[in-house]
Amino acid sequence: MSKYVIGLDYGSDSCRAVVIDAITGAEMASAVKYYPRWMEGKYCVPTANQYRQHPLDYIEGLEYTVKTALAKCPAGTAEKVVGIAFDTTGSTPVFTDKNGTPLSLLPEFAENPNAMFVLWKDHTGIKEAQEINDLSAKWNVDYTSYEGGIYSSEWFWAKALHVLRADEKVRKAAYSIVEHCDWLPALITGTNDANNIYRSRCASGHKAMWLNEWGGLPSEEFLIALDPVLAGFRSRLYADTCPSDQKVGMITEEWANRLGLTTNVAVAAGAFDAHMGAVGAEVKPGALVRIIGTSTCDIMVSSYKEMGDKLIPGICGQVDGSVIPGMVGLEAGQSAFGDVYAWFKSVVAWPIENILAKSTLIDEATKQKLIEETLDQIIPALSIEAAKVPVSESTVLATDWMNGRRTPDANQLVKGTITGINLASSAPLIFRALVEATAYGSKAIVDRFIENGVVINEIIGIGGIALKSPFVMQTMADVLNMPIKVAKAEQACAFGASMFAAVVAGVYDKVEDAQKAMGMGFAQEYFPNKQNVELYADLYKDYIKLGQFTEKELFSK
Repeated sequence: MSKYVIGLDYGSDSCRAVVIDAITGAEMASAVKYYPRWMEGKYCVPTANQYRQHPLDYIEGLEYTVKTALAKCPAGTAEKVVGIAFDTTGSTPVFTDKNGTPLSLLPEFAENPNAMFVLWKDHTGIKEAQEINDLSAKWNVDYTSYEGGIYSSEWFWAKALHVLRADEKVRKAAYSIVEHCDWLPALITGTNDANNIYRSRCASGHKAMWLNEWGGLPSEEFLIALDPVLAGFRSRLYADTCPSDQKVGMITEEWANRLGLTTNVAVAAGAFDAHMGAVGAEVKPGALVRIIGTSTCDIMVSSYKEMGDKLIPGICGQVDGSVIPGMVGLEAGQSAFGDVYAWFKSVVAWPIENILAKSTLIDEATKQKLIEETLDQIIPALSIEAAKVPVSESTVLATDWMNGRRTPDANQLVKGTITGINLASSAPLIFRALVEATAYGSKAIVDRFIENGVVINEIIGIGGIALKSPFVMQTMADVLNMPIKVAKAEQACAFGASMFAAVVAGVYDKVEDAQKAMGMGFAQEYFPNKQNVELYADLYKDYIKLGQFTEKELFSK
């Protein structure tokens, strides 16, 4: 009998659902919805590093994508869906009332950004992150030690503390704090008590300093010493966490009706997009999976024996069971990757959007088509021309820190740098330097793992850039001096979520079995160009020097 599962992937700009045959791994259908409020720029202040998302965007996306994807499937598919799982960006927390309802779903907070989900890329908590690092350094327990030794403003406690300090109304109304990946499973299983929400091992271990060995979250004494506004939250949060092969419940009748499903659908514990994406890309020990999008997340799994007592400095955490239960999950990443290219596109496109858009020389319909066509072609055209430039003539040098640095060694105060420009520096030449910078940032991460005894045998790339940009992928292979496989699954994160859905539905005993049965394999592989490898080895040394100068001399405060 056919069985189907649904994987839902909530990204920075949109959410997507895939309906997957749980036996063969074949994709039956998919659907995507962009968050309407987010696309309007609501609740965000980029100049202040504030990025917030309204839960209604998430709810509307859930209903639209699931129903649309099911409508594309053969008749009877919906009745045979047995499992559903979510992955989301993170850390993306929200303050809730005692019922576990995000405050922004209450009338009095409907338009308050501080009552909304604080997106992963929100850096308003830079000051708070530094305070966490300073206190951890002198506390009797270093709560950051399993999170790379440096706490980031992109993570749970820094964001929570910043909002509590900034908004008295939210502070008085807040009962608990819930990650996006935990709220969605709670929503569709009818969990109406914040104390009963299942908490993701992935989210809590990598972003909230949770560790079973020291009793869960940081102690109440530590949190109060950080700021008394955190008093009481620890007892209203959680002590236990669960990996994503754990069922949190069955879908409620209400949500089954809203999504066009039956109530025979098991719901898995949530996790972050990169971690489930690595599973969808068939991660295994020795493989580094790079989820390449607006930013990157780098995910590995390692056996307990290989990890031993190692604590890898400067990464985003090492957490038991955060990726595959029974293994240690390792996370690193870059705060900006595709966003670097998007930034340069917006710079180049300024005259188009601000001068051509006001032109009266052509009719409005033609003008809009011309603008859209040009904007769509900027990155592809730059890539073609940049690829023609020999590495030996790539004289512009850049760092990739346009959105701060995630790893190695988190620092959200640093800024991007471009140097070596002269009057002959063209747009393609500068674009090439930016692509090379993102590859150099990738190498810094790979080197950090290797320096600390983690074996890397292969690189696997997933995401839109991996599938669509040969120039970027070849440059990365040359800089890393490693072959890079590209996973065939276009929606690898949602695909990984579907594997966990199949496990909690009882189709498979463990996620490794789901990987073997459902895995799609790889679309292509990039091999390093030996001549470019040698040239990039020297250029990478210059990147390191530029980064050190940038951080020390320009952005040290």
